[in-house]
Amino acid sequence: MRVRALRRAAGVGMVTAIFLLVALAGLAVAMVSLTTTQQSSAALDEQGARAYQAARAGLEWALWVRLQGASATPPIALACPGIYSFDMPRLNTLSAFSVTVSCTAPTGVGQRLQIQSTACAPAAAGSVCPNPAPGADYVQRRLEAEL
Repeated sequence: MRVRALRRAAGVGMVTAIFLLVALAGLAVAMVSLTTTQQSSAALDEQGARAYQAARAGLEWALWVRLQGASATPPIALACPGIYSFDMPRLNTLSAFSVTVSCTAPTGVGQRLQIQSTACAPAAAGSVCPNPAPGADYVQRRLEAEL
C-alpha cells in the first residue's frame, strides 16, 4: 500500500521544480528590466544637467557680448534680432551639445531686450536647436534673460 502512495506523489516534485524555475526566471527578467530603466533614467538626468549648463554658457556668452559690445577686443556686436548657432568646444563634457542663441529687440516703450539660449543634443543639421526630429536620447534646455 505504501508503494502505491509513493507512485502517485512521484510527479509533484517535478511540477514544483518547474514552477520555481519559471518564477525565478520571471524575477530575473524583471530585475534586468528595472536596472536597465534606472541606468537610462540616470544617464538622461545627467545629460539634462549638462544641457542646462550648455544653455547657461550660451546665455552668458550673449550677455557678455551685449554688455561688452564695442569695448571688447576685438569689437563684437550682437545684432538684434538675430540667431546664432554654435557647437560647444570639443574635448570637454559639453562637447556633445549645440547652442542656439536668439535676440529679440524691444518693439515698444517699456519693453526689454530678450535673449534666449537653447542647448540640445543631438542637434539638427547646422548645429540648430531645437531639433525638429529628436530621437529617444534627445535632451534640450532653454534659458531666457531680459535686459
